[in-house]
Amino acid sequence: MLNPITHSFKFGNQTVTLETARIARQATGAVLVTIGDIQVLTTVVAAKEAKKGQDFFPLTVNYTEKLYATGKIPGGYLKREGRSSEKETLTSRLIDRPIRPLFPEGFLNEVQIVCTVVSSDRSNDPDIASMIGTSAALAISGIPFEGPIGAARVGYNDQSGYVLNPDYEYLKTSRLEMVVAGTKDAVLMVESEALELTEDQMLGAVLFAHHEFQVVIAAVNEFAAKAGKAQWQWTAPEKNVAAYNAIKAEVAAELTDAYQISDKMARYSAVDALSDRAAAKLVGEEAGQISAEEFGALFKDLQKEVVRERILDNKPRIDGRDNKTVRQLNIQTDVLKGAHGSALFTRGETQSLGVVTLGSTRDAQNIETLHGDQKDSFLFHYNFPPYSVGECGRMGAPGRREVGHGRLARRGVQAMLPNQADFPYTIRVVSEITESNGSSSMASVCSASLALMDAGVPIKAPVAGIAMGLVKEGNRFSVLTDILGDEDHLGDMDFKVAGTEKGVTALQMDIKINGITEEIMEIALEQAFAARITILNQMNAVMAKPRSEMPDNAPTYLTFKIPSDKIAEAIGKGGATIRGVCEQTGADVDIQDDGTIKVFALTKDAAVRAQNMLQAVTAEAEVGKVYRGKVSKVVDFGAFISILPGKDGLVHISQISDERVENVADFIKEGQELNVMVLDVDNKGRIKLTMKGVEQN
Repeated sequence: MLNPITHSFKFGNQTVTLETARIARQATGAVLVTIGDIQVLTTVVAAKEAKKGQDFFPLTVNYTEKLYATGKIPGGYLKREGRSSEKETLTSRLIDRPIRPLFPEGFLNEVQIVCTVVSSDRSNDPDIASMIGTSAALAISGIPFEGPIGAARVGYNDQSGYVLNPDYEYLKTSRLEMVVAGTKDAVLMVESEALELTEDQMLGAVLFAHHEFQVVIAAVNEFAAKAGKAQWQWTAPEKNVAAYNAIKAEVAAELTDAYQISDKMARYSAVDALSDRAAAKLVGEEAGQISAEEFGALFKDLQKEVVRERILDNKPRIDGRDNKTVRQLNIQTDVLKGAHGSALFTRGETQSLGVVTLGSTRDAQNIETLHGDQKDSFLFHYNFPPYSVGECGRMGAPGRREVGHGRLARRGVQAMLPNQADFPYTIRVVSEITESNGSSSMASVCSASLALMDAGVPIKAPVAGIAMGLVKEGNRFSVLTDILGDEDHLGDMDFKVAGTEKGVTALQMDIKINGITEEIMEIALEQAFAARITILNQMNAVMAKPRSEMPDNAPTYLTFKIPSDKIAEAIGKGGATIRGVCEQTGADVDIQDDGTIKVFALTKDAAVRAQNMLQAVTAEAEVGKVYRGKVSKVVDFGAFISILPGKDGLVHISQISDERVENVADFIKEGQELNVMVLDVDNKGRIKLTMKGVEQN
């Protein structure tokens, strides 16, 4: 017998229903979430034991969209869903980030979460339903988890203020799209893009979302009370204090000195040498010695303690900076000869090579989504090769991290792009991370902004990005500007802000602890603003605005209009005319129903030639205008001269010369090119020409 357990509650103006015990009953926890026509099946499965020797928490989140959810058959040859789309990858990360810090420290059992969109309404994003489902499935599973969490999307306009869970239609005109997730007491994750909102407006959106999703947390707790399984009898392994103290006594002082070496690779070498020395003395299988596995974990704990204590004591950071200083910048533009735009942005030991390529509208990416097919004319790709951190590693298709970092950097700059109507190009930005030691995604924002201006793309304002960190112990905390990789790894917060001089264009926050306060977020935003202005000032010293002209090797887009009744002439019989123009010039030509013609060519010369040819085909002879034409036929009473494609005019024998002309052939030869002026065009379209008073060359 299937005996489903359900629980419904109001979330804003929507009704949310949680259901379990009907579908996927063999999973550790399974919940079907229904919001209107959106339905997401969320399952959680956890291994009963951790694998022996495992030193990390293997959590996997897979969000997947089934096209049957909107009554669609997938495109392509196979006609079935394949590899994860960028949207699915990004949503998987969105779900993963707020739940990962809520699994207790030391819990290393494998956990897999699968969110399957089985029904969709084409008007709302299923990601919020998926996050609610994940929270509920974990709450009823019995797995050790310090939740539940709530989640909400926030929109904003000056007229409407903050809006809870707006649909796609509202978001088209919204100045903000933000997703916030957290527990009853703390915000754990923020992902957003904005149209130059102030820091206060961004903070207000975070607090608005946190207040609104409290109803979700309360409902999940009520649902778990009705349908929850028994909690696992799991306790965190006790820390070997004696072993930790032995390692600390052996190397703590020297480790503190090692973490004052500013060069990353030299610092890593020094730390590794200390680890090897301590391991040689303390690791072994005899009584009183430490196992290699335990030593590795305890040494990492000591590293964390050393770095964090120095920061909390307001001592100089790893590279000697104080908490508010941005690392030294080096900024160059026009670094690649063959690219349409390029920039090399270096901040300390983090470096991004930004490259811009311009293409036609036909180069836009076709994307198949639940709410319809789309074309994306702005592509942002982020690459993180292993050499950027001095390592050997796998090279291949971008992973989840690359997709996520690329999307964050894209969010930072896309609000400043020109409208498609004003700049009808497909724009591709690639950020090649050539060195990395902290916040390569924010370096990508800076290099992308510079490369776009270098390519002559008329962006509205330069954009810069900065990453903030946090170290917090009890009531003591320090907010760090421009964090290093070690400070990110050993700290409690990753807070990234991109924007212009006027406001924020993207904000991403991930918290590794419970307890971040409004005060901390305010301080982080204030320091981020100051750092952003510092970076923008140095960027502006190199390039403050887009180049007035695109480079010579950049493609050219020309738009002009012909009378709609001339479209057939421009196309030609069976498309012969337009095909001939494309073949002769190499240009792409797009003719719209209202007579608008878009010409795209790899060079300006080719685009102008194509434009001239099409305008000539559709042009009408103008009285009084001089044309250079070719004699197509000589007759006794004059000559026919082709002045426009498909248009011949007659020079009567009386209009050849001021002298008396007895024989036309004495003055005009077939195939000869002559300058002639239009005297008249009669109501039947016949063109009368003259050579009198027209200079020949």
